[in-house]
Amino acid sequence: MITTLPKILGRSLPAIAGAVLLSGCDRMMTPDFETEITEIRSGQFTLDPNHATLLWKLNHLGFSTLTGRFNEFDASLDFDPENIGNSSVEVIIDIAGFDMNLPEFEEELLGENYFNVAQFPQAIYRTTSLAEVIDENTYIFDGELTLRGVTAPVPIEVTFNGGGRVAFPPPPVYTIGFSARASFQRSTFGIDRFVSFGVGDEIELEIHVEFQGEARSAQPTKSNAF
Repeated sequence: MITTLPKILGRSLPAIAGAVLLSGCDRMMTPDFETEITEIRSGQFTLDPNHATLLWKLNHLGFSTLTGRFNEFDASLDFDPENIGNSSVEVIIDIAGFDMNLPEFEEELLGENYFNVAQFPQAIYRTTSLAEVIDENTYIFDGELTLRGVTAPVPIEVTFNGGGRVAFPPPPVYTIGFSARASFQRSTFGIDRFVSFGVGDEIELEIHVEFQGEARSAQPTKSNAF
């Protein structure tokens, strides 16, 4: 038993060392990661398209939830963590990038009976004001969605996930992450086909995004204004 202990330790030490190394990798890649929103840098941020997801969900006759995604969209964020009500975001969605992994159905949805992408190639969403503070990291903003030529109010619930420098791949980039959700009636925007037959009118949006700011090595500084 004693003679086998060195062999066991010899086999185990590399695995232990690897586990310790990996446990520190997340902080090596994000050395100043913060989850307290007031510690985050203020300023102008642009969407990181490699870490951005916009999902679209619709109830199908009560049987299931149809889910698609918009593969092509851009966003800009004006962010003030000290006074979150001064923050704003604009999102531009290329409707032609709608994807359900069902090419024939996608073609139908992009046609004139639904999105009518030939006439209305983009949707635009802009926040207008802070409506409610749910907790220190979750907020509801009022906003306006322009879709299919119609502009209507659509509130959005936003949750701040964290921020800090992402060190790899270089150069380091200051990054902040959010999750969000919103819903609206598609009939408000003239997309009412089959609503009367029980196909859902409510569209749910689920959003997961990262925004990037200027790459700096300094720690974030607090600011009262942009």
